[in-house]
Amino acid sequence: MGIIGWIKRNKLASLLLLIIGFYLFKNFLNGFYGISRLGFSSPSYNYAQESMGISAPANMKMAFPGIGGGGSYYPNSPAPPTTDVTNRMVVQNSYLSLVVKKVADTLQSIKTYTTSIGGYMVNSDITNPEDNSSGNITLRIPSEKLEDALSKFRSLSVKVASERLNGTDVTDQYVDNEARLTVLNANMTRFKEIMSQANELSDILNIQQQIFSLQDQIDRIKGSNKYMEQTAKMSLVTVYLSTDEYTLPYAPSEPWRPDVIFKTAVRSLIGNLRGIASTAIWLVVYSVIWVPVLILVLYIRGRKKRSGLQ
Repeated sequence: MGIIGWIKRNKLASLLLLIIGFYLFKNFLNGFYGISRLGFSSPSYNYAQESMGISAPANMKMAFPGIGGGGSYYPNSPAPPTTDVTNRMVVQNSYLSLVVKKVADTLQSIKTYTTSIGGYMVNSDITNPEDNSSGNITLRIPSEKLEDALSKFRSLSVKVASERLNGTDVTDQYVDNEARLTVLNANMTRFKEIMSQANELSDILNIQQQIFSLQDQIDRIKGSNKYMEQTAKMSLVTVYLSTDEYTLPYAPSEPWRPDVIFKTAVRSLIGNLRGIASTAIWLVVYSVIWVPVLILVLYIRGRKKRSGLQ
């Protein structure tokens, strides 16, 4: 009854305390949940860049972004829907995360097997070869032997931490490029015929400029189609290897890492302290409003009490 009575007698002060408590609780929740999610975000990995020996046109280069920040570890490249499933040109990219006993030995076994089936290594990397090592290797493997290769790589591991296969159907783009080539070649033939009949120097120069432009377009489209043909025939495979599952681009379910929990707790504490400090700053700034009001209320209440005593 004493607390309720005090609240009834000090309504304004109670309201101010309620507002302060609300902001403190809000900052506590934001700091705790926001930083907790930040603390358990997955590690970031940068995928190795690969080269096929030819430069792909700008509109055909495929980007493979790094993993991390709680998002997807591997790029998503859904193929467009189609009703004709025969003779499709599909670019396949596979990603494996493997836990192995010896990274260096497994890496060499993968290289040897890839060469034996007609594939080749694009690049590879290994860190700490002697203790708690990890590494990755990027390969080009004939598409018709992709499944056999993936099975072989799985057999070399202690555990398959994660696996993903992406397929991109480029058939429509390839067919469209072929149609454009037909039109451009026809235009090229026509301009060459006009060129043979031109007499004026200005006409010859203009026609030559048109021919050069057409040839540039034809070369670009041919390069694009060649790139699609080669990437469809040779699938890209990226294999991540490590003796520690936690260093792979994959977070095991329900991990318990005391060091991570400690860091998260410290970050949460710092976030809460910042929230309290921010609330205090707001209260100080707005004190030009609530302090005079509070003083006025206390003054009026004091006068009423003195009047009652008299």
